[in-house]
Amino acid sequence: MKHLHQRIRDDIEARIMSGEWPPGHRIPYEHELMAEYGCSRMTVNKVMSTLAANGLITRRRRAGTVVAEPSSQQAVLQIQDFALEAARAGVEYRFKILHRGIDRLDAAAAQRTGQPVGAKMLCLSTLHVMDDVPQAFEQRLINLATVPEAGEEPFEEHPPGTWLLRRVPWTDAEHIVRAVNADSATAKRLQVQTGTACLVLERRTWQAGAFVTEARITYPGDRHQLVGRFSPVA
Repeated sequence: MKHLHQRIRDDIEARIMSGEWPPGHRIPYEHELMAEYGCSRMTVNKVMSTLAANGLITRRRRAGTVVAEPSSQQAVLQIQDFALEAARAGVEYRFKILHRGIDRLDAAAAQRTGQPVGAKMLCLSTLHVMDDVPQAFEQRLINLATVPEAGEEPFEEHPPGTWLLRRVPWTDAEHIVRAVNADSATAKRLQVQTGTACLVLERRTWQAGAFVTEARITYPGDRHQLVGRFSPVA
């Protein structure tokens, strides 16, 4: 049988995706869901946190929780700011730097980034958490030749991605989306089972031809979606 929190989430998602609950529709209050499913507040809060992080609902203090507008979903080609996304969803955000070090590019990374083998990079691993639920595991390279100040930045106030967005304007970006199964280490970080389907976004950015950063962001497949809206070009 499904875990109870998964069943509650599936029920709410089905009502939203079918149009039964349109954008702006009020989601039942936590105590109402607790009574309906016979569960704890912690279980309901976990469901609400996941739905909010996925952009399906918007949580508003005092005003309650409503179905979000479609525009709140993460765009395929958008450069993501986790802190801003959490603020829009009305959830609490925090991040943790799991690893930090300066390393030199190997041949594979050099080919991906267009940089010489042996170029010095700041290597960071970051866990992004919303309402105490891990939402993404990020592995990042920052080119110290382009952004030398990153070598001394403690990243205490803002995560690396947000810090870069605010300090280094980018002119070109490349996005690659992949589907993978979580290995044991990734599964432990994201609090999912080994082998769980995950979505991986690989992103590289440049500033006027100079390589800035490469990020590999892994999301649990059931906690995130990428949406694109396109128009024909004349």
